[in-house]
Amino acid sequence: MSIADRLAELKITLPPAPKPVAAYIPAVRTGSLVFISGQLPLKDGELLASGPVPSRVSLEEAQAAARQCVLNALAVLAAQVGDDLDRVEQIVRLGVFVCCEAGFTDQPKVGNGASELLQSIFGEKGRHARAAVGSIALPLGATVEVEMIAEVS
Repeated sequence: MSIADRLAELKITLPPAPKPVAAYIPAVRTGSLVFISGQLPLKDGELLASGPVPSRVSLEEAQAAARQCVLNALAVLAAQVGDDLDRVEQIVRLGVFVCCEAGFTDQPKVGNGASELLQSIFGEKGRHARAAVGSIALPLGATVEVEMIAEVS
């Protein structure tokens, strides 16, 4: 099954690739690796979640925000590979940054929102290495930011 068919089966439509919010580019390709800049949980130009987990944003809301970050990252990746996500050989690594209160230790559970979506879309090619870390603040007040490295053909 093609990735486009899999996205349709999951009822997922990729958004337009988000524009950078500062002085960087959305992605850099070197050889077969594409490094995708950190993506925020923007949907239709609005943050899905802002502020720290768990005082302002629930774990479930943060997981949904992480999923949106991945959809935005996939939109950037698609733009790098001529809109052909079948060229993805492997999702190599995710970096998941979670704005959270002191003492919050469930950053990996927030990251699962991103990781599980990638595995649903790409199967084994979606399994990846990952870091999930807490932060006192993220750009634009976002709850989650996700960066991604993918290997492509």
